[in-house]
Amino acid sequence: MGEIQVNEFFNLRHYEYGEAFFGSHKGMRYRLAREPLSNVFFTPVDQRDPDDRLMATVWPEPYAYGKADPETMVSEKFENTQEGFEAAVAWINDQYESRIREWQK
Repeated sequence: MGEIQVNEFFNLRHYEYGEAFFGSHKGMRYRLAREPLSNVFFTPVDQRDPDDRLMATVWPEPYAYGKADPETMVSEKFENTQEGFEAAVAWINDQYESRIREWQK
C-alpha cells in the first residue's frame, strides 16, 4: 500500500548530529528527531543524556512543522536504538493507516 520505508529516513547515527528528518506522505507530514534535539556526536557516551529518545511526530498537510497548529500534532517517543528507530517508522506508518481519512481531507 505504499508505506514509508526505513531507508527513506536518515540512518540512526545521523540523528546524533542534532538534525531532524521531515517528510510527507499522501496528506500527512512527519518528523523524526532525537530528543532533546542537540548535537551529541562528539559528546562522550558517558556524558550523554540517558533519557534521550527518538521522537516521531505526525500532523496534516499543508503546514511545515514550525507553522502547523500544535493541536494537530501527535507525537510518540522511542528508544534511541535501531529497534526504536524501526519502531518509530512503523508508528508513523500506523498513524497514516489508522487515520487515513484525516490525511485525505
